[in-house]
Amino acid sequence: MQFIDQADIEVQGGKGGDGLVAFRREKYVPAGGPSGGNGGHGGSVILVAVEHLQTLLDFKYAHHFKAEDGKRGGPKNMTGASGADLRIEVPCGTVVYDAETEAILGDLVQPGQELCVAKGGKGGLGNKHFLSNHNRAPERALPGLPGEERCIRLELKLLAEVGIIGLPNAGKSTLISTLSAARPKIADYPFTTLIPNLGVVRRPSGDGTVFADIPGLIEGAHLGTGLGHDFLRHIERTRLLLHLVDITQEDPLAAYHTIQDELAAYGRGLTDRPQIIALNKIDALPPDSPVVDAIASQLRSLSAYPVFAISAVANVGIEPLLQQIWQILDHEVANPALAASLTMPQP
Repeated sequence: MQFIDQADIEVQGGKGGDGLVAFRREKYVPAGGPSGGNGGHGGSVILVAVEHLQTLLDFKYAHHFKAEDGKRGGPKNMTGASGADLRIEVPCGTVVYDAETEAILGDLVQPGQELCVAKGGKGGLGNKHFLSNHNRAPERALPGLPGEERCIRLELKLLAEVGIIGLPNAGKSTLISTLSAARPKIADYPFTTLIPNLGVVRRPSGDGTVFADIPGLIEGAHLGTGLGHDFLRHIERTRLLLHLVDITQEDPLAAYHTIQDELAAYGRGLTDRPQIIALNKIDALPPDSPVVDAIASQLRSLSAYPVFAISAVANVGIEPLLQQIWQILDHEVANPALAASLTMPQP
């Protein structure tokens, strides 16, 4: 399945039905009078968040969506039928913007949540509404109003509790494949992962926690360099960031600073998220190598984040890391102010 996380579409509400000019023509009714009914309201375009979609692929080729028009009013004061609403399914986690003003129209997070993005037009009045003492036979009716029309931008931000970040080839895909049933592409060259991968990790209680493997960030990612600019948005909703650092590279500390600088430059509260640092690939070092302890000590002096030494491929040090993740997530659940801030759209 192709992963599409942005789409621009045009939406248009249905036109209201026209009012009708009609008069009563009934046997044995000496005085007829106007009897033209009102037009029906046009249908609205409504976005609905659903769980079974994980991408905006449906909008790659379909760009224009229009709801049904209202029907014309009928004789005998009958109101025309209203147009049916057009309900469009989008993945949970879709943020909706007005493409012209960049204003946020809504943030569809919960399954079943709805957002009206284009209201239908009102139906026109029939001639019965223009009856007066001065005009006993009005031959006037109003046309239906056009529906609202706008261009909107859909932007998908994955709903994951833990975002795994790091430079290319830090071992993010290997870790998520070790922790869950996800099977992302893994290879020994940079930018193996071209789309975010989701994996559900089972907790001891039996509940599932969603982890997101975010494609490799590089220096300048917040400006559009590499792949990071397209996928930084997917960690905006995460409650915890798991920062993987390749202990075998030439300068692990520089790698750590590169990612932290990109998070700070991108903004949107990413530096305020709790973090865990994991020094990965310790299996590639000699058992008695002092490098791990030295790097871990320096990282602890640079931040208050907990530091772990692991090997994703050899499944070493994973259990203590998971215990720390569960502890932090349980603590954040008890903080409703932070939980609420993670579901609000960021400017």
